[in-house]
Amino acid sequence: MAVEERSAGPTRRILLTGGSSGIGFQAATLLLQARHRLTLPCRDATTAAVLRERLDGRITTPICDLADLSSIQGCAESLLAAGEPIDTLVLNAGLQYSGAAEPRWSAQGFELTVAVNHLGHQALLQQLLPLLMRGTAPRLVVTSSEVHDPTTAGGKVGLPAGLGDLAGLRQGPGAPMLDGSGRFNAEKAYKDSKLCNLLMAREVERRLREQGTPLPVLAWSPGLVIPRSKGGFFRYSRRHNPLGQALFSLMARDLLRLTETPEGAGTLLASLASTPPPQPSGFQYWSNRVLGPGRLRFEVSQPSAEACSDTLARQLWDLSAQIGSR
Repeated sequence: MAVEERSAGPTRRILLTGGSSGIGFQAATLLLQARHRLTLPCRDATTAAVLRERLDGRITTPICDLADLSSIQGCAESLLAAGEPIDTLVLNAGLQYSGAAEPRWSAQGFELTVAVNHLGHQALLQQLLPLLMRGTAPRLVVTSSEVHDPTTAGGKVGLPAGLGDLAGLRQGPGAPMLDGSGRFNAEKAYKDSKLCNLLMAREVERRLREQGTPLPVLAWSPGLVIPRSKGGFFRYSRRHNPLGQALFSLMARDLLRLTETPEGAGTLLASLASTPPPQPSGFQYWSNRVLGPGRLRFEVSQPSAEACSDTLARQLWDLSAQIGSR
């Protein structure tokens, strides 16, 4: 049964990253309408002020730049000091700058896609776990993507995801790719970061279960989301091709009808965050699968073979934890 078909539960205290735009904003809007209490970290004060205005100020907006581990630590410390439990922690924010020839860097010198999508989220997760474990029926929701899997339609385009032996992460700041390859590829960096999201989700679920504190961990893929507004899917690209962008959107969204809307994806995310989970604990991966033109089905799926590697999950967690604690 699809997640959105289950009946809604009681009011929850939800922390959601990436709530200022895209899928996250759509989910936040729906969660507020359902009277859930939201904490929406924002990368700067301007973003926070605009978001409070758009959502009528009914939210808490701590400053948390996922590209800066010091900012993450400051945000976590303030939330821990306040002491309010978190019922659902949603790690949703994502960065993609397609077409870039050169890498961008985080405040600590890590490639920006991986820094924001993975390293920042794991650091935030580790620091906020005490609040999550004090929550009511706590759960973790992690936004990944089908492109993590080289066998999917999106994963087959361009270089496939693959972390190798994590040589780039072992190198530390200045490595353009996680697998240690010297040539930067923006699309692969994004795919790799989404693979990291799944490995992180599986690993934290395993660790908590072995500690005797199991909880549901729901990773999910929204499918290919293309809004009708300008920018959208290509909003982080440095080398915009307006004609190519328009043709791609026309083909995928309007002719083949293989895409999801931000509103539809936001509905799925809001449901994962607030409705009773399909099982009381354990890891699940939900994917918004394309069945045919205009037909998508949100269902439990199997992640890629690499995403199911327990050894790789442990190594990634340990290396990321070392980086986050520096």
